Amino acid sequence: MSLWAIIPVKPLKNAKSRLAAALLPEERYQLAQAMFRHVLSVALQSPSVTGALVISRDTKALAIGRELGAKTLQESAESNLNPALLRATVVLQAWRADAVLVLPADLPFINDADIAQLVSLSRDRSIVIATDSEQDGTNALLLRPPGAIAYAFGAGSYARHIEDAARGGIAVHRYESPRTRLDIDVPADLRMYRRIIAEGGHSHLPALAPLQDKN
Repeated sequence: MSLWAIIPVKPLKNAKSRLAAALLPEERYQLAQAMFRHVLSVALQSPSVTGALVISRDTKALAIGRELGAKTLQESAESNLNPALLRATVVLQAWRADAVLVLPADLPFINDADIAQLVSLSRDRSIVIATDSEQDGTNALLLRPPGAIAYAFGAGSYARHIEDAARGGIAVHRYESPRTRLDIDVPADLRMYRRIIAEGGHSHLPALAPLQDKN
């Protein structure tokens, strides 16, 4: 099976604005870049993944993608996430991909086992979906074939993706993992992130001391 990962990346300098009260601007940039590098590296190193396509309007993100060995696609300035994902999917359909795996760029603890499990759940005419800690958003979405359902990312996307699949007669397989549930969007996520980092073993990520401790 030819499976391509799609990794959409917001402009890194503007990422994680909801953490402005907890992190300095340079720290938000460092965190966003480190998480993106990690997600892309995990995808590229997985034996289940044929290749990765990074789509962004950020030239720095595209350069990082090429540096790590991904294909890249420039997103238009007027685009948003769902049209960008559709455009990337159309490209991969032209490259004869059998399936696509959409991975947000802010999953700091996703690993090879998660990718392997997502792929193992996949069947023809199916989606494999993982949600966030609130069971609201979509933190991984594998479509087989590409375009099996329309992208509906945003608030409430987990339920929308499942409902769209059911309406189209597409089988739904759910994947549960603490690593895919934790994206870093709000201060509560950051507190969990810090606790995990403090336990060690994640040298690819910045430690990010609390803002009140900084001079």
